[in-house]
Amino acid sequence: MRPLLASSALGFAGLSLLMPVAPLWALDGGADELGAGLVNTMLMLFTVIAQLSMGTVLARLGWSRTLAVGSGLLGLPALGHLLTDHVGAIASLAAVRGLGFGILTVCGATAVAALVEPARRGRAVGAYGLAVAVPQCLLVPIAPWLAERVGFWLVFVCAAVPSLAIPLAPRVARALHGRDGAPGAPADRKDDARRGLFRVLIGPIAALLAITTAGGAILTFTPRLLADPAAVSLALLAFTATAALSRWRFGAVADRGGAGPAIGPLLLFGAGGLAVIGAGAARGSAATGAALVVVGMLTAGVAYGGLQNLTLVQAFAAAGEEARSSVSVAWNVGFDAGTGLGALAAGAVATASSYPVAYAALAVGTALVGACWSAARRGARGVPR
Repeated sequence: MRPLLASSALGFAGLSLLMPVAPLWALDGGADELGAGLVNTMLMLFTVIAQLSMGTVLARLGWSRTLAVGSGLLGLPALGHLLTDHVGAIASLAAVRGLGFGILTVCGATAVAALVEPARRGRAVGAYGLAVAVPQCLLVPIAPWLAERVGFWLVFVCAAVPSLAIPLAPRVARALHGRDGAPGAPADRKDDARRGLFRVLIGPIAALLAITTAGGAILTFTPRLLADPAAVSLALLAFTATAALSRWRFGAVADRGGAGPAIGPLLLFGAGGLAVIGAGAARGSAATGAALVVVGMLTAGVAYGGLQNLTLVQAFAAAGEEARSSVSVAWNVGFDAGTGLGALAAGAVATASSYPVAYAALAVGTALVGACWSAARRGARGVPR
């Protein structure tokens, strides 16, 4: 388990450094908000493409080579940002990094499910979540500050760190030797099985999409909400730190009482946080505006982290052990599709209108999904058996 957690932490360290900085680099090169949002959208689009191809990739390359390739693709292209600030080139580099990130995310979630029995899976998912959330907690807030105060070059060099995980790939593969864990694409299942899997996963994946769409907007555009780099770092720290703690601690909640009951309330809680962020953005650079943004980030971070854990555990529980590989692919696709959608949608709305309007729309969408989830839970409890 330790090599897997270390490999995942290194991968997410590289991702975390560039998630807010690559769009900022594009803006510095003359792109507008839509162009900046396109950078992370390309990252997540190619992440999803890689995730949907993982069954074939793992079957041909095996765990060790697949993980090594993923680490290299995620890390090494970061150095390409040293050569250009043109939005097209930055988006192309993001696409290559997305392929590596897609490999690492599916392998990580599938390996956790293979290495740990269901009774302890909530805590194991929490430990894995902590390994990937801690780099986000530490690096997302500081990356824009480093870029503005020291130089973008330092961030780009440090973002190559996922390549250091290449030597860990054989150790992860040995830990998985003889275990059933290679992810197969959902399209490989029989038609009736695919339909059944879709029915049980639509709820948790919809909840995941809602909160990760919000997260994509936050991670991409927070450096543009506030004028003071220190305030930006504080706001991002509030979001990532609460997300890391929440993702870890909600593992115990899922093991004790199941994941389902907490999903609807957390979505509504997150919607409230998004509304507060939008209100803070409307105040501009005033101290009250910055304070509102930080409070909103704290609230949204709890929902963002907790729902990452709960939706994955709920998806595993609903689909059953035999479908855990397909669940891993579906969950990761939902997570990254939501992140990319949030970056693109928020950029488009901000370009056409403003950031407060973008966050208001995100809040409404998240609240609607939360209300639908809660209503579906109440309806399910009321069905006679």
